Amino acid sequence: MTTTLEITESVQHYYGQVLQSSQDLKTSACCSIDAMPSCLKVLLAGLHPEVLERFYGCGSPLPPALEGKTVLDLGCGTGRDCYLLSKLVGPNGRVIGVDMTPEQLEVAVRHRDWHAERFGFANVEFLHGHIENLHTVGIADNSIDVVVSNCVINLSPEKPKVLAEIFRVLKPGGELYFSDVFADRRIPAELRQDPVLLGECLGGALYWEDFRRILHDLGCPDVRKVKQNPISIDDPEVFAKIGMVRFDSVTVRAFKMPLEDRCEDFGQVAVYLGTIEQHPHRFELDDHHHFETGRPLRVCGNTADMLANSRFGQHFQVLGDKTRHFGLFDCIPGPQTTVTKADGACC
Repeated sequence: MTTTLEITESVQHYYGQVLQSSQDLKTSACCSIDAMPSCLKVLLAGLHPEVLERFYGCGSPLPPALEGKTVLDLGCGTGRDCYLLSKLVGPNGRVIGVDMTPEQLEVAVRHRDWHAERFGFANVEFLHGHIENLHTVGIADNSIDVVVSNCVINLSPEKPKVLAEIFRVLKPGGELYFSDVFADRRIPAELRQDPVLLGECLGGALYWEDFRRILHDLGCPDVRKVKQNPISIDDPEVFAKIGMVRFDSVTVRAFKMPLEDRCEDFGQVAVYLGTIEQHPHRFELDDHHHFETGRPLRVCGNTADMLANSRFGQHFQVLGDKTRHFGLFDCIPGPQTTVTKADGACC
């Protein structure tokens, strides 16, 4: 397997023919919902059993404050996250799911009317296509508020194209919020082409620093880790192939807006107003910015912009501007932060 087409066909075969349920998975890269926030677990109970049975994700990349927004789910599979998002965006929002595997989409589409009747509104659309070429399925420039993806970008043989497409379709101030598998080193070429390792989201896992560089080249110099958990490889055959690599399931947040490549200090302070639904007491922007309602927190210029110039702006009071500069902010930028396990982290 050496060509992009061959890798794509291998992944498509694995998810369309080999995997019939989550029980067929060999690793915890695609795992259970045990760490899903309780507010989402309640919604999950209202989804169709077949949609849940054929879910293969590595986290819970569904951010808050989505009401009325347009959300794009890349690699939507049988539609589990799309139907959760349907409830989160509400009747005035819109959810678009894109997937390349007909067998997965058939399940998603077949249960669309079932969910619409149960929810009392219909706001989900499924498109058959490749996430590297969103223009072919009609996703316009600057048209999406939030892009999510659950353990799918690693499956693409053309990850820079996927990420470029994401930033093309996002509106200014829009957000990329996704969970995926990352590696602590570059995966050897022969292992990147192994069908099982590819299908289990290991062979195509990006080295974090390479991912950071891709986003930097796309004009996003400050990407934040939200949560991170190690992945165990329990299958002896899989471990024998790739046991030398450490893998982590990471939830990532990035915004489409002008940011600096270092955290700069402008003397700014942010106060969370406690107005995001299901988050009355606190809000976590990333792994090192934890906002308690009403409690001022010093923030760097990038963090201030992320809060003020995104959909979170109405939920925060950001004090100070950039008229005075005090040098580097006394914290480590998101991409360089060591992440510890947190409650509600992706699997």
